[in-house]
Amino acid sequence: MRLKEQLDSVVLGKPDVTKMAIVTLIAKGHLLIEDIPGVGKTTLAYALAKGTKCSFKKVQFTSDLLPSDIIGVSIYNQESREFEFKQGPIFANIVLADEINRTNPKTQSALLEAMNERKISVDKKTYNLPEPFMVIATQNPMEYHGTFPLPESQLDRFMMHLKIGYPETEAEKKALLMGSSFQYIDNLQPVITCNEILMMQKEAEKTRLDKDLLEYMHKIITMTRKDDRIRLGVSPRGGQFLVNAVKAHAYFLGKDYVTPDDIKVAAPLIFGHRLILKTKTYISDGRLLIEEIISRIPVPV
Repeated sequence: MRLKEQLDSVVLGKPDVTKMAIVTLIAKGHLLIEDIPGVGKTTLAYALAKGTKCSFKKVQFTSDLLPSDIIGVSIYNQESREFEFKQGPIFANIVLADEINRTNPKTQSALLEAMNERKISVDKKTYNLPEPFMVIATQNPMEYHGTFPLPESQLDRFMMHLKIGYPETEAEKKALLMGSSFQYIDNLQPVITCNEILMMQKEAEKTRLDKDLLEYMHKIITMTRKDDRIRLGVSPRGGQFLVNAVKAHAYFLGKDYVTPDDIKVAAPLIFGHRLILKTKTYISDGRLLIEEIISRIPVPV
């Protein structure tokens, strides 16, 4: 896929990360990228938006950001003597919520309806958001000062949680010589249109998911609710996201059916941030626990 090649040319040495970012887009999901500063979180979001012929807006989240700065505001027009709604940056196909955990919970919650309902309500009026619609949020780990941890209701709206991590040695050497990656992003040309994305999303939904694999996924979900180390397991919404993601992952690989490997790849990235552990410290702790649970469940033959 040309979009994958473009992302790999900018986000060096992270083919799995770029793949799953595209899978999230195909699965109609939203993406949360958590990692330390300087490893390419914002770069990945910019490159994904630049590679698509879709509208793109960035919101830099700060402690004084207001909900109206995201969804828009009604302004009184003296000529018409009516209030006119001025759309905010949420009215774009791809929205980058940069450092989302640096703003207050009230502003964070302004994204809830938009992410879940794909529409917003202002002054008793409902406005539909454009299609396709995807929110890519970045955040720094919680040990950094001046952050507001995302509540569970907000985390649950994100289909997938990714960590980029440090690049491999050779990739990092190449990155050092490249300099600023944004210079390369500006030169990228769109390789896919919004209509093509919508078509891919519809085709991915048709990917075959056998009953035994659905049972396999349900066993993973049930185990998260019975494990003594977990205070709150995976919700039904999380299970729905997994179904969409494994179909999109299989479609991305050129298959018309889901295999157990699709589930093993996607489940930790979709379920990990949804778990509330009794001794939880980091979001990634949940991912490791999901991988352990999967290893204990027999794969359907």
